[in-house]
Amino acid sequence: FLLFPKMLSAWWILLSVLAVVSGSSVCPCETPQLCQQIQKEREFEVFVFDVGGKTWKSYNWNMVTTVAAFGDYDAELMCFAHSKGARVVLKGDFHLPYIVDRANRTAWITKQISLAKSQFMDGINIDIEQEVDKGSPEYFALTSVVKETTEAFHREIPGSQVSFDVAWSPKCIDKRCYDYISIAEYCDLLFVMSYDEQSQIIGDCIAMANAPLKQTLKGYEEYLDLKIHYKKLVMGVPWYGYDYPCVNLSQEGICYIPQVPFRGAPCSDAAGSQKNYEWIMKQLKSSSGRMWDDEQQAPYFNYKDQSGKAHQVWYDDPQSLCAKANYVMLKGLRGIGMWNGNILDYSDDPDAQNQTTQMWNALLGC
Repeated sequence: FLLFPKMLSAWWILLSVLAVVSGSSVCPCETPQLCQQIQKEREFEVFVFDVGGKTWKSYNWNMVTTVAAFGDYDAELMCFAHSKGARVVLKGDFHLPYIVDRANRTAWITKQISLAKSQFMDGINIDIEQEVDKGSPEYFALTSVVKETTEAFHREIPGSQVSFDVAWSPKCIDKRCYDYISIAEYCDLLFVMSYDEQSQIIGDCIAMANAPLKQTLKGYEEYLDLKIHYKKLVMGVPWYGYDYPCVNLSQEGICYIPQVPFRGAPCSDAAGSQKNYEWIMKQLKSSSGRMWDDEQQAPYFNYKDQSGKAHQVWYDDPQSLCAKANYVMLKGLRGIGMWNGNILDYSDDPDAQNQTTQMWNALLGC
């Protein structure tokens, strides 16, 4: 019985030591070292968005450098990523009018810092995608919150990473008229969402590639023209496509789509539905077969649904992704990533395994 107080004391000492690692929480990993935040910078970023589940176990961890955790907190993912030297960062979002008030900004940042420490995270990915008018109070507040968040994370979690998600072009896409130059200066990197590029279709209402090559690369040239350093830019590519029901499928193969307005444009990709790569590969087997558009440098196919209605599906595959990754390498950009890591087929099916391997490999060019 005399040993019990000593054992209890030793136990609390151990808990205290583990708690120091996180500042408040007990480390859930096999060893306390795995709860220490990743500080080492990687020369090339492979930035993965993870939306939950356990498919992360099948990621190519020889490539992954940062995981933006958009699903529920998964301590197992954090421990495993840290064992591979990869960061795991929070998702950061808010309603823009809320952070116009400085006190609200400070409260939000304080909460994110506390959450990151308690979950042993390595930074934050700020994902807003809300309309902003240039010169508005929200315009200046958004820039301020990026600056203040970065300063706070770097101070409180040394070596942490703060990233900000931007549209495929800085030209007020979807009315997101941000101060891109200042935001790029204040954060560690911009994740350029080079997808959903048909969110505003000004011309004919027809099905097109999610991320046509020329349009995608033009967006990067526009960022670089702003004198944003190329090492601030991570290219985001889609591992999904769009399934468009055709109002009319012409003899030339043009799929005319319903008019679905979006933020001032008469047509948009909202006329279709997003489909992940796993679905696309399965649907391809009962379709017209894979076709290739030389102008957009993207694959597509046609199929008919059970009611006989024509559909056209546009997507990215290893061939279209390789061309984009080649640009990343040529320009020396900070890296590449995708939305999102979970939507490949990670089953034991040999065809699926081959498709998945090719999609990961395409991130490094060809």
